[in-house]
Amino acid sequence: MPAFQTERRVFHSADKMFDLVTDIEKYPEFLPMCLDLRVRRRIEAERELIQIAQMTVGYKALRETFTSRVTSEREATRILVEYIDGPFKHLENRWSFVDQDDGSSCLVQFKIAYEFKSRTLGLLVGGMFDAAFHKFSSAFEKRADEIYGRP
Repeated sequence: MPAFQTERRVFHSADKMFDLVTDIEKYPEFLPMCLDLRVRRRIEAERELIQIAQMTVGYKALRETFTSRVTSEREATRILVEYIDGPFKHLENRWSFVDQDDGSSCLVQFKIAYEFKSRTLGLLVGGMFDAAFHKFSSAFEKRADEIYGRP
């Protein structure tokens, strides 16, 4: 099963980066290959926010839409994305944000594992997904700089 993970130190707090990643409806504005994202349901619990989201990703003529559950835990500054429906057999990604001792930066950890239902689709778009995941970290960091200012 294809997987990707990265750790990146950014010069924004864990809370700010958590807020940025939790604001999933803004993804089409800055995230590579994200053409549309709609929150279908939002459940606010005492310690977490659960969003059921439908995301359309694409590149050139290829477009795929899938539904996932995004669970954001503010106290733990972590986010879990679990696949519900669409072209995947499996999709799960995890975010965690850890403030650093310098007080002006945090460590952003991102992990994703996925597998397409169709082997053909996996061969067609798997490489594009891998390339996009490598750009995700810098896309979020650039967005944070735009919203919160450059350090």
